[in-house]
Amino acid sequence: MPRRYLEPLPGGRLRLIERAGPAILRDHVVVEAPADWAELAARAAARPAPILPGLPVDRPLVMGVINVTPDSFSDGGDHLRPEDAIAAGEAMLAAGADILDIGGESTRPGAERIPPAEEIRRIVPVIAALAPHAPVSVDTRNAATMQAALAAGARIVNDVSGLAHDPEAAAVVAAAGCPVVLMHMRGTPATMTALATYDDVVLDVHDELADRVAAAEQAGIARSRIVLDPGIGFAKTAEQNLELLRRLGLFRSFGLHLLVGVSRKRFIGQYGEAPEPKARGPGSLAAALWAAINGASILRVHDVADTVQALKVWRAIAGA
Repeated sequence: MPRRYLEPLPGGRLRLIERAGPAILRDHVVVEAPADWAELAARAAARPAPILPGLPVDRPLVMGVINVTPDSFSDGGDHLRPEDAIAAGEAMLAAGADILDIGGESTRPGAERIPPAEEIRRIVPVIAALAPHAPVSVDTRNAATMQAALAAGARIVNDVSGLAHDPEAAAVVAAAGCPVVLMHMRGTPATMTALATYDDVVLDVHDELADRVAAAEQAGIARSRIVLDPGIGFAKTAEQNLELLRRLGLFRSFGLHLLVGVSRKRFIGQYGEAPEPKARGPGSLAAALWAAINGASILRVHDVADTVQALKVWRAIAGA
C-alpha cells in the first residue's frame, strides 16, 4: 500500500506525494486537495487541543531546557547542583517559559548511558521544586526515571527514543495518561551519527515517526496525548537538518502538536560560523522562528527570554 504525504506550501497550495518504498509514485502541487486526500488536508489545517489544560494554542509554546548533567553539549555542568537548576528554572519562568524540560542524562552525539538511579538522583529534587509553579516535562528514555519524575510532579514525558529504548516506557506513559513527546532518532546517542542515511530524509523521518505513533496507540496511549519531534540533530547531517526544517509543514498532516528543538545545535554553529554553542543564540532564534512559521507549536530552547521576545515581535508583525 503506497504511503501518502501532504505538504502545505506558501499561498495555500498543497504538495501531494505518494511513494512505495523509496520509489516516488506521485509528486505534484494542487490548489485544493482531491476528495480522497481530504482527511490528510483536514489534519494539516487543524489546531490540536492544548496538550495540558491552561496552556495556550494560539501561539507557539516556549519550553525551557534545564540539563542537570555534567556533559550536555551546550550547558553541561551549568546546572548540576539542584539549587543552580532550580534557580535557572525560576529565571526561565520569569522570562516567559510555558514549560520546563528537565533532564539528567546527556543525549549529545557520542554520549554514554548513565544508570537510571543516577538520573533520578539528579532530577527529582529539581522537578519537585519547580513542578508547583509550571508544567514540567521530564527528558528521559528510561521507564524508572519516568515513574519517579511523574511521582515528583512532572506532567509530560519527553523521550528522545520515541518510547523505543525501554520496553516498559510505553506502559508507564499509558498508565499515567500524560502527554508524551515522541522524537525521531536512530540508534542511541553513542551510535546515531553513523546512521544518518536516508532515501528521502523528510519522508523517511515521517514514516518512522508514524510507526512510533502506531506503537504508542497500540500500547494504550491516546493519540491526542502525542506530540511529535522530528529530532533535529539526532542521526541527521547538517544538510538533512536544513531539509527537515525547509519541509517541516509536511509533519502537520499528523494533526498533532509538533515540537522542534534547534537551540544551539551543531548545524547552527556550522552555518552561522559559531563554533562555541553559547554563541549560537542569533542562529538559534532564526531557526526557531522558521519552525514556528512552518507549524511548530512548541519550541525547545536554552535562551528563553530572547525566544519569547522574538515570538512577540513576529506575532505583532503578523497581526496575530
